[in-house]
Amino acid sequence: MPLSLVPRRSVVCATAAVMLAALSAACQPDGSAGGGTSSSLTKPDEKAIAAPAPDSFRVTVETSKGNFTILAHRDWSPRGVDRFYNLVKLGYYDDTRFFRVLNGFMAQFGLHGDPKVNAAWEPLRIEDDSVKQSNKRGTVTFATGGPNTRTTQLFINYGDNANLDAMGFAPIGEVVEGMAVVDSLYANYGEGAPDGAGPDQARIAAEGNAYLTQSFPRLDFIRRARIAP
Repeated sequence: MPLSLVPRRSVVCATAAVMLAALSAACQPDGSAGGGTSSSLTKPDEKAIAAPAPDSFRVTVETSKGNFTILAHRDWSPRGVDRFYNLVKLGYYDDTRFFRVLNGFMAQFGLHGDPKVNAAWEPLRIEDDSVKQSNKRGTVTFATGGPNTRTTQLFINYGDNANLDAMGFAPIGEVVEGMAVVDSLYANYGEGAPDGAGPDQARIAAEGNAYLTQSFPRLDFIRRARIAP
């Protein structure tokens, strides 16, 4: 079950296999963080989540290692920034794990702790944006499983990953405060399946935080992410 576009140094989102696992989870007992997930996350309003974002805005991300701030630039990636803005407004990233952290490469997050939420958002893909900025250190970019497949997953570049530019990965913003916090995220689980022994994205989609808490308890996580005043 391939999850990578390019071996080892790829950045991926949900593949068809992940999608099927997530959709099946909606009909099975799940491993969500709790039974009170907002209906705005389990039944997102497609018109509302496409609302335009401000030209620029800051997001304060509170994590298990400390806080960092993302400055989003709508002119860098309009569709991507609109999606990010609306996800943050809905509280989507609260209690989500940094499930794929690779030293020198990137830290990836954005699969939800509730499988019902993953199933609801997987089909809500957005079209690609032109790549206007390079994937340099500190930039924040949507993960993707191929053309026009961006949904909720993001990664933060640890180094100069300019090789991703030609692959269509369009940065949406940059970490402007707290990059040391990002650097300190737990990375010892390594690459995920099938290339490594780290978290399996299909199982995260289908089982949520219950799977990660049991099998990968040392993962760092986002406590909450909010639009800064």
